[in-house]
Amino acid sequence: MAIVRELYFYPVKSARAIAKSRLRLGATGFEWDRHWMAANPQGVFMSQRTQPRLALVEPEIGANELILRARDMAALHVPLEPQGAARGAQVWKDPISALDQGDAAAEWLSKVLGLEARLLRIDPVLDRRANAEFAAPALAPMSFTDGFPILVVNLASLTYLNSRMPQPVPLERFRPNIVLEGLEPFDEDRISMLQIGNITLRLVKPCTRCIITSTDQRTGELSTNPLPVLRQFRFNKSLMGVTFGENAVIAQGVGETLEQGATCVVTFDA
Repeated sequence: MAIVRELYFYPVKSARAIAKSRLRLGATGFEWDRHWMAANPQGVFMSQRTQPRLALVEPEIGANELILRARDMAALHVPLEPQGAARGAQVWKDPISALDQGDAAAEWLSKVLGLEARLLRIDPVLDRRANAEFAAPALAPMSFTDGFPILVVNLASLTYLNSRMPQPVPLERFRPNIVLEGLEPFDEDRISMLQIGNITLRLVKPCTRCIITSTDQRTGELSTNPLPVLRQFRFNKSLMGVTFGENAVIAQGVGETLEQGATCVVTFDA
């Protein structure tokens, strides 16, 4: 058994997280998760890997609008209702259709980042799927997430990592959707299924980690880097990277609500 310790979603890819006590599960993951992203004029996604100032963008979901705030900037208001000119975009190698949120949003985002940027929204006609090599038989439609609908992190694994770090790193550096408590360190490596009420998630692939784990999510500046320590005991040869956390796909439960404190029935690999 495990419990859901914390829940997060990220309306704008690579911007600040929003913590919630309950979240509704949609077809692409939690409702509104990565439904918007910053992109260059050609439509190629931006993230904190190259634009750490995205951490300064604070999103809020209002009754009928996305509200973005940043220091010394008037708030930007963007309708939740899909609108904008259709255009091509790209997340990693995936071409994807998107909706451009207009020149006012682009000007606001460009000022925050200090370079030319557009704010894009996912097209309601979902045309992107998680890697079938790992996600099958689920079709696993996705928003602007890196590779899978949901990221699960084990709190005990972070505690173990921080016991080896010269300075501890906070949970927010790993940008999880679901944080589990009650497991042993790195038990998540062996979990095949999580049953949380009427929701069933399949854990399908370890999450390989990048320089974003070094970015202070409050300042947008580089800080303590956990990757060298993780590399000592978490290097995955087959994935050619350092891993922490597990990517998950939705087996059932679209439309259901997940709550903080919920009990998880854990199925481990045979």
